[in-house]
Order: sequence, then structure tokens, then C-alpha cells
Amino acid sequence: MTEISGPGALRAGATAVVTEAYAFACMRCGYGWEQAYEIEHHVDADGRTFVLYVADGRIVPSPLSRPTCRSCDGHVVRILRPGRVASARDAAHRERRVPAVGPVEAPWAQEGSAPLP
Repeated sequence: MTEISGPGALRAGATAVVTEAYAFACMRCGYGWEQAYEIEHHVDADGRTFVLYVADGRIVPSPLSRPTCRSCDGHVVRILRPGRVASARDAAHRERRVPAVGPVEAPWAQEGSAPLP
């Protein structure tokens, strides 16, 4: 998900603000989470461009450079498109219908007789 904010949403010194969201899954402990980021584009005094990642109002490191698991602090983290963690949680909580276990009875027809409906 990428969303570019218009001029009214710019912060001090930002030339553009882009909102992106990611889903994360830790390959070490299995923890999953999602986070939205405001990516502020800036130009320094020498004319070089740089970006700042802002999450929950705080400047944070880029989630793409070295993501860290919020649960175990591991760094083997898979980055997914937004919504993947939520859809996996929904699927895990859905009622599962499991067929009854036991012998299955099948209708039996004698050879040469009409098939049973």
C-alpha cells in the first residue's frame, strides 16, 4: 500500500510524504505483525535527498534494511504485503469443520441390478 500525501500534509522540511504499510513474519519464533510508515522525503543543505521513516509519530530505522522481530529480537524476518498477517490470523480463528472419524458406509448394489439413487 503506497499513498502520497498532498502539500497540506508535509512536515517541516519534507518535500513529500508517502505512506506505506508492511506485514512482517519472524522466521525464528513465528510472531507476525503489521506496521504503517510515513516516509518523509527531504533535501539537505547540499541538495542531497534523504528519507526518514516515521512510525507512530517517531523516527525509526528503515524496516527494509534490518527488520527486527518485536517478540524475540531476531533478524530473520520476512517482509510481506500489508494484510497478510491479519488474513492468516483470521484463517486460524475460523471454525474448522472436520468430518467425523469412523467407518464409511457405501450403498451396495448387486451385479446386474439398477444403481441406487
